[in-house]
Amino acid sequence: MKITVFHADECDRKKCTSIKMEKMGKCRLVYNINKIPSGAIVLNPYAEKAVSYEDYRYVHRRGIVGLDCSWNDVNKSKKFFSLSKYHRSLPFLIATNPVNYGKPCILSTVEAISATLYITRFKDEARQLMDGFKWGHTFLELNHDLLESYSEADTSAEVVQIQNEFLSQNGIDSEEE
Repeated sequence: MKITVFHADECDRKKCTSIKMEKMGKCRLVYNINKIPSGAIVLNPYAEKAVSYEDYRYVHRRGIVGLDCSWNDVNKSKKFFSLSKYHRSLPFLIATNPVNYGKPCILSTVEAISATLYITRFKDEARQLMDGFKWGHTFLELNHDLLESYSEADTSAEVVQIQNEFLSQNGIDSEEE
């Protein structure tokens, strides 16, 4: 399983989950946008299509590409988003990383990659990735029911439907995320 992270070098390196993943041998960091592998699933918060089991073969063969940049400056990294045709967004999940604990949809890079693995039914790999972080089990536990539901969906449309039903049942306005 190939995990590549484009690192925009905009974060506190001591808190950076991508740097820690690289030190653990779990990903390859790239600082040049042209080094991103083609055909991989690119995690893109602006993508119209949500990650789903439909993406299993792309994740298996080509891997996942994450973007590590400041959420405040994500627009500056827009060139990143034009690199592949396999862009996917993540459905609603709650962050448990120390910087954004409890915030919806503002996941650390490791949370986003782990969620992608889980949703595409690489659950063991998702757990192994999060094992390297003290709070990693909390992310999987807090989001367990949603991650399970998303992983049982076969298509992006089904993932979005599950997300929207969850948001509606919990009185969460999708514009608030």
